[in-house]
Amino acid sequence: MSDSQAQQNKAPVRQERHDNVGVIVIDRPERKNALNAEVKATLVRCLREFEQDPAIGCIVLTGAGGYFVAGSDIVEMSTMQPTDHALQGGDQVFHVLRGLGKPVIAAVEGFALGGGCELALACDIIIAAEGASFGQPEIKVGIIPGGGGTQRLLRAAGKYKTLLWSLTGDRIPARTAYHSNMVSELVPDSTSLERALAIARQICAMPPLAVRAIRDAVRLGADASLEAGLAIERRAFERLFDSQDQKEGMRAFIEKRAPVFKGR
Repeated sequence: MSDSQAQQNKAPVRQERHDNVGVIVIDRPERKNALNAEVKATLVRCLREFEQDPAIGCIVLTGAGGYFVAGSDIVEMSTMQPTDHALQGGDQVFHVLRGLGKPVIAAVEGFALGGGCELALACDIIIAAEGASFGQPEIKVGIIPGGGGTQRLLRAAGKYKTLLWSLTGDRIPARTAYHSNMVSELVPDSTSLERALAIARQICAMPPLAVRAIRDAVRLGADASLEAGLAIERRAFERLFDSQDQKEGMRAFIEKRAPVFKGR
């Protein structure tokens, strides 16, 4: 088999397991990991498999070849009609990410543009290499962000930055993204996956029920009034006092030993 045939037969997304961390790698180097229908559908399948795997406590999403995702596949999109988007469910991967019960960390190297930026913004934590760049350049090809870019960027960076970047399509250097609250942490180039795995392992060591409750409170509270958000937080706080992990965590603290959490 020739190298070109092997490349064509290779899956565009692969899964890895690093102890109790699930890693999803977008591996389409010939297109700088651009998102097409196959990649999106495979991402949905991989995310759901890790969600249903009790051995996996956290998920890391990254790209191969020094890129996260350079955008959506313009070649594929150029001939699409409005109904094609609805029939293909092109936004399903973003809905699945939002509804997962496990944290997802984006490890970003190189480009996270267009759909790639939206994919990163749909994750819970973004670890970005210092040389990475983000952006929503859709306006340059006659469309707008369609995977949550305007709305998630608005909630992260505010109205004025969102309009500047979306209306010009300019790239956003990782350091600028970090100072604009788009990025959780900056790391040296080529180390984003290593750092994301370290954070994922740290989260996996925490009580699963509390991890889920914090994520739910933050996600639901972000779109609620302060009073509603405080009520969501308080109810979650109270419910955790009915968990075995709360009893174990507090006993371990008093006894000065490491806790053993079981997700119950």
